[in-house]
Amino acid sequence: MAGRYPQATWRIGVTMAEGVIYKALSGFYYVESEGSKTQCRARGKFRLENISPLVGDRVAFAETEPGVGIITTILPRKNTFVRPPVANIEKMVIIASAAIPVTDPYLIDRMTAIAQKNGCQSIICINKLDLDPAERLYDTYCAAGFETVRTSAETGEGLDTLSACIKGAICAFTGNSGVGKSSILNMLDPQFGINVGQISKKLGRGRHTTRHVELFKLDCGALIADTPGFSAFDTDSLTKKEDLQHLFPDFEPYIGQCRFLDCAHINEPGCKVLEALADDKLQKTRWDSYNRLYKQALEYKQWEHK
Repeated sequence: MAGRYPQATWRIGVTMAEGVIYKALSGFYYVESEGSKTQCRARGKFRLENISPLVGDRVAFAETEPGVGIITTILPRKNTFVRPPVANIEKMVIIASAAIPVTDPYLIDRMTAIAQKNGCQSIICINKLDLDPAERLYDTYCAAGFETVRTSAETGEGLDTLSACIKGAICAFTGNSGVGKSSILNMLDPQFGINVGQISKKLGRGRHTTRHVELFKLDCGALIADTPGFSAFDTDSLTKKEDLQHLFPDFEPYIGQCRFLDCAHINEPGCKVLEALADDKLQKTRWDSYNRLYKQALEYKQWEHK
């Protein structure tokens, strides 16, 4: 990306380049550009405009001395997330498990809705295949049309398939604690050396081991953001209740076919979504999650207008 501004200068004698922020820590932004890495500060104008560079941002920067520079421009973003603070995520890899800790399908569906809203492709990765093949979970998301893979961070099974799915993309890894996010990353590339928390037998869930957002580059060219668990993602006001149906792509064939144009797909007569559900053309857990999110959208709207 460095060749876009070959003649441009920010100040006399300072050449501009482009890169991607792969880490943000203590007011410094670490930018990678064509294999080289530069520690940058952000221009003061960003603070005045209440704009913060994010991990994943594509930026223009000026190298003021070898290995040191200043970010001058944030290029247009594909999407942004507040919690965790990342930008330009292309694929959301949602790690789940049917072994301890067992993942609630609602957590997966909430994340697929967030990904859909932000223009990300969802990849469902069911880990701990060596402990439980998770047939029901696997069948559910395959039937719903999601790219779904099963892996074992213990044996390495399925990791080649996962690597091929994320090749060349900026990805976020997320999932409830203890399902093996860090273990998978370590298996994909041992040089990461990410600390892996021990599963709490008493609570049946893991301890958070990721303290900041950082992009890690794989040999396949993927940039991976290892983020905290599901609860860290900003899901407040996920969407308007009327738009929620469009965040469930498996509902799309039936939307607009119902008796009522404003059908909520909850309990209305003549609802094609409910008919598809009754005919086993839709997965029950998917509709349960939609119903739960719809009720949350109603509650949020009431709170917003108090």
